[in-house]
Amino acid sequence: MAFLLHHLTTRTRTAFRARVSGDPTGAPDWVRDIARVGGGPGWFEPDGVVWRVHGDLSTLVGGVAALLGQGAHPLALAGVQQHSAYREDPWKRLAGTARWLVVSTFGSAELAEREAARVRGMHRRVRGSTDDGRPYSAGDAELLRWVHLAFTDAFLAAQAEVGRDMGRFGSRWGDAYVREWARSAEALGATDLPTTRSDLAGALAEYAPVLEPVPADLLAFLSAPPGLSAPERVVYSGFTGAAALLVSPTIAPLAGVPGRARRALADRGQLAVTRLQLRAMSLALGGSSPSEQAARWRLGLGPAPDWVR
Repeated sequence: MAFLLHHLTTRTRTAFRARVSGDPTGAPDWVRDIARVGGGPGWFEPDGVVWRVHGDLSTLVGGVAALLGQGAHPLALAGVQQHSAYREDPWKRLAGTARWLVVSTFGSAELAEREAARVRGMHRRVRGSTDDGRPYSAGDAELLRWVHLAFTDAFLAAQAEVGRDMGRFGSRWGDAYVREWARSAEALGATDLPTTRSDLAGALAEYAPVLEPVPADLLAFLSAPPGLSAPERVVYSGFTGAAALLVSPTIAPLAGVPGRARRALADRGQLAVTRLQLRAMSLALGGSSPSEQAARWRLGLGPAPDWVR
């Protein structure tokens, strides 16, 4: 029985890490760089609020909610549709997004700056126009600001509703997260970023005049991306169900989801189920991600990862 449990846990860990990083070990070269490039702390305090939020599996739910927000901005959506193969290989795009998130979170300052330069270079190539002729550029400060706001809001809501308890950071941990994580977007060229939860909500609301309904085909894609096994589809449905309840009131009507409205009993049940799913995944995957393990080793706060030779 113990052997079977170990086998199932190992398979779960390998499959999950391959999904989010593109490597079954969870340690592609960019994760290994977190351990090896630079010697000191990075942009964010070890074991601080950004480490805690981005090291939590609630980001899986927040990521779905964030993509709904990105899809509501016609220029952001055009950039993804015209310069990404997300439909053919959504998991490669997921790994690319995960790379920026974890390297800027857990990497040294040197590595984070290098990663920001890489992303800025990619953004310079993402430009064009929508079908009705509106020009866009991924490097535009205002568009970068929108993407940052949507992702920050989604990760914050997911952590608060289905993530691990944040009590040790105090009641204002959300303000700290908004303020600190802004550094990553500033490194890409975004400006005029909020520093509190209330300012974040206000900044999102200001975009209402330029937002449009999320296309039905994108909603269908996000609800059931290709390539999932039957067990993965069950788990993913829990993520999408919770994400629909976490979307900003500014975005929710455009995505056709309830968002953060008053919770019905069924809604509270959905969030409870998703919390249990995430706790079960955490037990299967272990206490921390390969990225956080790499950072801890670099800083002398933990043992060497298995892949270090």
